[in-house]
Amino acid sequence: MTTATPSIAALAAQATAFKALHVPGTPLLLANVYDATSARIIGSQPNCRALASASYALAKTIGLKDEQLTLEHNLALCAPIAAVARELGLPLTVDIQDGYGDRLEEVVRRVITELGAVGVNLEDSFHEGGGVMGEEEAVGRVRRVLEVAREVGVPDFVVNARSDSFLKGGELDESIRRGRRFLEAGATTVYVFWPPSREMVEGDVKRVIDGLDGLANIQPRKVSPVQSKALSSADIARLGAARVSVGPQLYLAAAAVLTAAANEVFAV
Repeated sequence: MTTATPSIAALAAQATAFKALHVPGTPLLLANVYDATSARIIGSQPNCRALASASYALAKTIGLKDEQLTLEHNLALCAPIAAVARELGLPLTVDIQDGYGDRLEEVVRRVITELGAVGVNLEDSFHEGGGVMGEEEAVGRVRRVLEVAREVGVPDFVVNARSDSFLKGGELDESIRRGRRFLEAGATTVYVFWPPSREMVEGDVKRVIDGLDGLANIQPRKVSPVQSKALSSADIARLGAARVSVGPQLYLAAAAVLTAAANEVFAV
């Protein structure tokens, strides 16, 4: 397995190519991973164009809640994923949660120089306390990520900026408006996080995508007690989004399979 981090020049070129994959209507498909095994399985798929981590799933692998995942945990758990990404020649984007407060600049430098990442997922709500950041602070943090990446030598670094106000009880239009400001600050895409208790109605999803000029990251959903109609990757592409990601869905699916298999073993 290749372990050496690529040169900054190579990462800069990879970031430019990665950014170009975000095309409204022909979305980049990301099946978020949480360890080396999941990274290799996903990265070996013929249509896989990049690897992305999911902080919730990473935390679960070491028995923590998402909000308990420290920067040091995150970097250590992403290191084997990064090694697989390098071996397979795939871009890597890392979920850095809320950016770890005043360590944001350190985080960006380290994910680039230590992991070889060319993108991040950045949230606009605080892990500690759960409140939504002030809008100016959140916009400023997007700018700060990109400024550090430029200083390091990766000007096309990709920021997928998560807009959490709808998740936290605000109106959907507020998340769209905040998302537009994140795009103006240089984010490549905006991820409007849907409340788990709210159905993702296709018309509302289309409103998000159109409101962000297609530069939206949408998560698929299966039919459930909350979701009356599935929303697939193909549906999201048809609606015009530029990016699809699944968050911890693969981890949860794997856990469900493991649970079923364990139940069989202990069924005596």
